[in-house]
Amino acid sequence: MSSSDLPSSKLGTKEHWDHVYSAELSNFKEIGDEGEIWFGEDSVEKMIDWAVENIPSDTNPWIVEIGSGNGTLLFALQEAGYPPRRICGVDYSQDAVKLSRAIGESREEGASDITFGVCDFLTDYPAPLDGQSSSSDRVGLWDLVLDKGTFDAMALSERDENGNAPWEAYPPRIAQILRPGGYFLITSCNFTEDELRTKFSNAETGLEYQ
Repeated sequence: MSSSDLPSSKLGTKEHWDHVYSAELSNFKEIGDEGEIWFGEDSVEKMIDWAVENIPSDTNPWIVEIGSGNGTLLFALQEAGYPPRRICGVDYSQDAVKLSRAIGESREEGASDITFGVCDFLTDYPAPLDGQSSSSDRVGLWDLVLDKGTFDAMALSERDENGNAPWEAYPPRIAQILRPGGYFLITSCNFTEDELRTKFSNAETGLEYQ
């Protein structure tokens, strides 16, 4: 199924995710429920296994997740030995960021050192972390960029008045924030491997599939 075949859905709206994370934040405060694990624990384990094999923690990579939600993937990276002060999660939902920060504060030492911030990735870039080489335009900073369902949700957004789909701007922006030789790791349930390869590995992005 191509992206043009995907019908728009509430899953592609900020209003939906604001509502989801507002409820999950309330649940966490009341009963300690950390919320839904998007795509399940198996997807998290597979992404961690790939990172450990390809970008070991002792290389001290700078890592950012686009659309980090409740932070499950990033907390798993920290538990796998990756330095938390070099890990960042961004989300366009303020309550998602509040939830992930609260979860980090409730966990063992180190989890609270992960940085979570509000960022609409289609209009802004993640801010550099302390100690990270920064540039005024915030590009070329990250060794590993993660996506666990964000592109899927974005592909369900409505086109604008000019017929442009929001997801179309996403792949080149991913390429811009990667350091030379960096990696982009994505998990999807809406697109096949070949479709993702076509969308992200092309002349416009300069990304190479591995």
